[in-house]
Amino acid sequence: MIEVKTEEKIKEASIYGQITSLGHEQLVICYDEATGLKAIIGIHNTVLGPALGGTRMWNYTSEQEAITDVLRLSRGMTFKAAITGLNLGGGKAVIIGDPKLKNEAFLRRFGKFVQSLGGKYITAEDVNMKTSDMEYIAMETSHVTGLPEIKGGGGDPSPVTAYGAYLGMKAATKKAYGTDSLNGKKIAVQGIGQVGRHLIDHLVKEGAKVYITDIFEDRLKDVAQNTGAIVVAPDEIYDVDMDIYAPCALGATVNDDTLSRLKCQVISGAANNQLENEEKHGQILLDRGIVYAPDFLINAGGLINVYAEYLGGYNRELAYQQAEKIYDTCYAILNKSEKEQIPSQQAAIEMAWNRIQSISKVKSTY
Repeated sequence: MIEVKTEEKIKEASIYGQITSLGHEQLVICYDEATGLKAIIGIHNTVLGPALGGTRMWNYTSEQEAITDVLRLSRGMTFKAAITGLNLGGGKAVIIGDPKLKNEAFLRRFGKFVQSLGGKYITAEDVNMKTSDMEYIAMETSHVTGLPEIKGGGGDPSPVTAYGAYLGMKAATKKAYGTDSLNGKKIAVQGIGQVGRHLIDHLVKEGAKVYITDIFEDRLKDVAQNTGAIVVAPDEIYDVDMDIYAPCALGATVNDDTLSRLKCQVISGAANNQLENEEKHGQILLDRGIVYAPDFLINAGGLINVYAEYLGGYNRELAYQQAEKIYDTCYAILNKSEKEQIPSQQAAIEMAWNRIQSISKVKSTY
């Protein structure tokens, strides 16, 4: 039997303790003095298939912060693949440093590290990484997705990610309000990068009143001018009179501080690891009657898109069709949460682990 290991154990001091506490199979430290590359690849679980997950580049304040991030993200990818019905495991990579460090040699060296894992880990783009970066990485490894469509890849996955997040939000809205219509709903979107921008288009088209915030003022100005969304300062977004809070930037924005300020009935966004503490904050949301759409489920559109590319013969229409299943899965999880009186994140994790357990028994028979 596979144990569902809690995220709280990630705080153990020993690196080996951190790797094993959440059930990770492998943590790979990548360093190249010549290019200045510092990267970490986390492989959480490969029962269902190779670990596929994007590479994020971020100027982490410490190596420990980077390790914590890659462990949390790779674990989330395991759940994301399992609950979406994909034959993939969970993995993720982080590159430490300013994105300005990227150049051909830097990215190709990272590609060689990916290649050295022999296909156990397959990379793709994530925060501060683009399809053009994947082209350089692909010069050194075949274990890469997210290539431009002109080269047979799936291109930018953010539209599919946003579409899945939009459908998950509608399912959560139906649970909270009895109808999935977003017309007239006040929705606060935190983070208007590629995914957030596409999500806003869906919301505005349906008639929602959208509030937006981001650390980049030029983005805010552009989106506000083109969509009519109302700009809010980054720290004030939690105090908006809203129906739905949609975190679409980095994680852990649902925490002790923000929960005392949020005025919403639904939390549903595209960011990873939205709950700072899965157990504690998941329970608080349940106790307060706030409907939470599990993040690793409703932001799975990007993984669905690169999985379609990984299988070969990429077809974006089929990727969208697969993403449409997110609505029904999300609604089923919210019903399970209500019936069993457990946090929706826990309900989703249990559903994901059930699939992994059942497939592990199939694989053990030969």
